[in-house]
Amino acid sequence: MEGIRLSNTQAPDLLTFGETMALFMPQEYRSLEQASSLEQSFGGAESNVAIGVARLGCSAGWFGALGDDPFGRMIRKRVRGEGVDVSRSKLVPDAPTGMMFRETVAGKLAVHYYRKHSAASRMTPGDLDLDYIKGCKILHVTGITPALSDNCRETLLAAVSAAKAAGARISFDPNLRLKLWTIEEARRVVLPLAEQADYFLPGWDELRLLYETDNFAEAKERLSRLNAVSIVKGVGDTTVVLENGDSLEIPFYPADKVVDTVGAGDAFCSGFLAGLLKGMTPAEAVRLGSINGSLVVQMRGDWEALPDWETASRRLSDKGWVER
Repeated sequence: MEGIRLSNTQAPDLLTFGETMALFMPQEYRSLEQASSLEQSFGGAESNVAIGVARLGCSAGWFGALGDDPFGRMIRKRVRGEGVDVSRSKLVPDAPTGMMFRETVAGKLAVHYYRKHSAASRMTPGDLDLDYIKGCKILHVTGITPALSDNCRETLLAAVSAAKAAGARISFDPNLRLKLWTIEEARRVVLPLAEQADYFLPGWDELRLLYETDNFAEAKERLSRLNAVSIVKGVGDTTVVLENGDSLEIPFYPADKVVDTVGAGDAFCSGFLAGLLKGMTPAEAVRLGSINGSLVVQMRGDWEALPDWETASRRLSDKGWVER
């Protein structure tokens, strides 16, 4: 892999990996069909989280495979420019960087993916720097990576195994993408991964599909069997923290204006994980995650509105939202 090679003792506190794609959007919410120009950016659940953690003043690293093309080089430079370690990322000469095109038509968001045979989908366990992974404090993974291909699934499992063996904590966001696999396929992979996690971060809509229930009490009972601290997003207008049999509801931090909800879940995860790295309890870290999510939905883009620590910490002292 290209870039400066760090020793495992220099690994960032937070590591994550997966597919990051070039993103194209029409300006002014026009449809792709009617657009005369496209705005270029990038997005990926895992790199979004790494950027968010870095902006909050914690050390973060992202790695994955990108095409050795203008899009892959752009992504790696910009992620590095956000203070994220990308030394273990890889530019692949014979596979493309995935691309996605986003539009809002009749008030509904639509995303069109072009990721088949992408460089990221070819990741294998042999691409992993296991010493680097063993040096982190938290490894954050999502359910997107194992849905890309069988070899990506093996790569994720190998990374989780290495991190756990070294005493790192595992954070797992199922991030269901049913365009990539069926819910039956997802259950076979996601539920065992939840059993390995130290922090399990599903949305209530995802949990309903995974557990095949609309009864939150039933879902809570199943979550209580896990070793993880479970953070269930979107239970009404709250996030529910389940830890050691106790349950706490934390209301969403209010957003003045919702512009674009894409990236809100990743923003929440980055705030939550940064909070843990700063020594917060899970409940305190959820508050920081909620602030991150609130700020991101007020601007267009996946990660551009992620706050710095000064901005977020000012809002942490805001008593405008009350716990239940």
